[in-house]
Amino acid sequence: MDLRLPRLRGLLRRPRRTFSAAAAVVVLAGAGTWTAVASDDPPPVRRTDRTVSVGDGVRLDTSYFTTDSGGRRPAVLLAHGFGGSKADLRQQAEGLARDGYAVLTWSARGFGRSTGKIGLNDPDGEVADVSRLIDWLAQQPQVRLDKTGDPRVGVAGASYGGAVALLAAGHDDRVDAIAPAVTYWNLADALFPNGVFKKLWAGLFVNTGGGCDRFEDAVCRMYQRVAESGVPDPEAVKLLEDRSPQAVAGRIRVPTLLAQGQTDSLFPLGQADAAARAIRANGAPVDVDWIAGGHDGGDMETDRVQARVRSWFDRHLKGDEGAGTGPAFRVTRTGGVDSTDGRAQLRGASADRYPGLADGPVSVPLSGREQRFANPAGAGPPAVSALPGIGGLARLSSLGVGVSLDFPGQYAAFQSAPLSEDLRITGSPTATVHVRSTSDDAVLFGKVYDVGPGGAAPVLPAQLVTPVRVEGAKAGKDVTLTLPAIDHEVEKGHRLRLVLASTDLGYASPAAPATYTVSLAGDLKAPTAPGVTTAAAPLPAWVWWLPLAGLAVALALLLTGRRRTATPAPDPALAGVPLQITGLTKRYAGAADRYAVRELSFRVEKGQVLGLLGPNGAGKTTTLRMLMGLITPDDGEIRVFGHAIRPGAPVLSRVGAFVEGAGFLPHLSGRENLELYWRATGRPAEDAHLDEALEIAGLGDALARAVRTYSQGMRQRLAIAQAMLGLPDLLILDEPTNGLDPPQIREMREVMIRYAAAGRTVIVSSHLLAEVEQSCTHLVVMDRGRLVQAGPVAEIIGSGDTLLVGTDVPVEEPVVEKVAALPGVASVVHTDDGLLIRLAADGTAPRLVAELVRLEVPVASVGPHRRLEDAFLTLIGGSA
Repeated sequence: MDLRLPRLRGLLRRPRRTFSAAAAVVVLAGAGTWTAVASDDPPPVRRTDRTVSVGDGVRLDTSYFTTDSGGRRPAVLLAHGFGGSKADLRQQAEGLARDGYAVLTWSARGFGRSTGKIGLNDPDGEVADVSRLIDWLAQQPQVRLDKTGDPRVGVAGASYGGAVALLAAGHDDRVDAIAPAVTYWNLADALFPNGVFKKLWAGLFVNTGGGCDRFEDAVCRMYQRVAESGVPDPEAVKLLEDRSPQAVAGRIRVPTLLAQGQTDSLFPLGQADAAARAIRANGAPVDVDWIAGGHDGGDMETDRVQARVRSWFDRHLKGDEGAGTGPAFRVTRTGGVDSTDGRAQLRGASADRYPGLADGPVSVPLSGREQRFANPAGAGPPAVSALPGIGGLARLSSLGVGVSLDFPGQYAAFQSAPLSEDLRITGSPTATVHVRSTSDDAVLFGKVYDVGPGGAAPVLPAQLVTPVRVEGAKAGKDVTLTLPAIDHEVEKGHRLRLVLASTDLGYASPAAPATYTVSLAGDLKAPTAPGVTTAAAPLPAWVWWLPLAGLAVALALLLTGRRRTATPAPDPALAGVPLQITGLTKRYAGAADRYAVRELSFRVEKGQVLGLLGPNGAGKTTTLRMLMGLITPDDGEIRVFGHAIRPGAPVLSRVGAFVEGAGFLPHLSGRENLELYWRATGRPAEDAHLDEALEIAGLGDALARAVRTYSQGMRQRLAIAQAMLGLPDLLILDEPTNGLDPPQIREMREVMIRYAAAGRTVIVSSHLLAEVEQSCTHLVVMDRGRLVQAGPVAEIIGSGDTLLVGTDVPVEEPVVEKVAALPGVASVVHTDDGLLIRLAADGTAPRLVAELVRLEVPVASVGPHRRLEDAFLTLIGGSA
């Protein structure tokens, strides 16, 4: 098969390394507006938005991020994932800009506000666009040049954006380093693995892109042809291979950091393995990182991965030899569940070389007779393994919970004896079987289960299967299966089970009925990667104290067995009061004299937006957990509308809560996620008040889009809408603005105010004091578990030692110096509106005004000036 790429139009027809800024076809539509991005950390980041014309009527929407300091610096191009836009990359771009890079983001053709049709990283389209953006970077005064027209530049991106990073490095040798993540090396292999059509993921691709007519005609026709037949034809394979990084494998010679997901049925670990082997063969340094998440969900380890990308670019773009880029190979492993929050505990394992997928193989004998099974007519019902985009399945499998489904009579199974010792599989197991079919071709789905003792449900690691099309199967033939790459520990006493199924929900199987006959032709080979070691971890404390704690609990229950346990009767006098807390106390476990919350009392009325403030360790989270019935106080009580709070109290149905965000199914729309959540509560659909909650949350048309296309701010608002379902009378929000940019924070503020405007009550815990000041009507300030002050915001802010003196005309500097020298004045700051004067301990406002008049200062107004931050720090005495 001819895998040569079509030649690029225009500039890209010239030999590599002949791109020049002067000859670039980039046209800027509009001058753009420089905008300072708010940040607590210097230096401030500036962003300019421009529309770039790249020819053929296509316009790209771009954003350019820089700081004013640092002179010329390396540049980074950040590419977004499929279905996203440049907006998804803003936070990462700002971070890189603060770290000394000039950063350019853009929406790819057909996404965001960019025009053009989606070409699946067509070399003549999306890949050529990257080179034109590099041309533009070469003209910017902030960007370091290796020579005229050749900027020092790296490219990073995930999924679709990761592939364009690889392709850019292969097509334009001005690219100096890349960091692709959870992406493909060969798109044909990803969507047509071993000749089998991955129909669910392909359909998601097309729907996420907006439908077939949003794609280039050749891509649309290819999809329709394969989706109808269920079988990829040679033309379809060639089209996708020509648009894959594999097509330029020999030309990618730059330092490459590959992060690939373990829970990924779209682009599994084998894609990164092929990339690593090819790029390393070109002599370039390559590091490989297997993260816990992937396209099927799980923990994407965003902060850790982005930090590693920064270090990678520090080393290979800035030339910082001291930058720690991490090990040559790292894999994240799951080590149980954190009992405090239910999250999987992650630990890293590493090696000083990448082991590949077949290192240290161990033979595991399997047993089982020759077996016959059916491919049913219409290939249904199908077996279930991975469901695209639903991360819960993969996450459960990493915790030892089986969720896969095979139908009797539609699979063959071969099983090992119980293992005599633990076996860590790191890589792709292989097995050879003999296959016969009553049809010319057979399609099989191979998978390896971890089967626990005593009939425990089998676990399919990462919910991954390997499909294979066996041509000429009627005569019978040996087939060696390379099973999905995984990192999974099989415990001593467990068995390995090889299953070959005739169907799978995610793939297209032959519709004609057939009978398959399969027998073993060798052992299962399991790679172990012996050079990969996990950092040692001490035994958790509960190993030692749990038995003693259990005995103590038993004794406590025995001694208090006669204590009255009935819930206190409702208080009619408080029936209209959303919340009253009286003498609330919670001690730290095992510490009789240390308190998380101590004798806390306050009351919240209808229509209030109450801000719960306090430094770290003040007891805010503990208070909210007690309020939601998650933990029990040691003393005092909480009453919601007169009812005492206990775990599972019926009155909690009138409370909605947003804590640490919500988990959504990314392939479903926002509305579908909310409807699914409400059905899970078992309450009538009419009680959800879905439309009212959505109107308050203000998501608009985005509700019909898949959640995977949402920005962080939209996800936060969807989570708030979920908390609002049923229009609870009391809404509790814990750090609802975490991770949002200033416009998104403003939108969240308006959501809270709108919700309370109808007479409902909102309690918000936040560390953004300026936001609390603007959105809350009342405050409760805590410190070291105690109440410091409660009351209206204006009342708490309204006292202080700083006065704002308004003047009719600006005050000249010599007069300002005279004011600063007055007795009772500690400092003076010149503002646009007048003077900001801080009084000394012996200063008073009347005496100050008299002195200002004497100095002929044109006083127009005098008033107290104190921000919530000032009041807060005063109240807690600097313990924040």
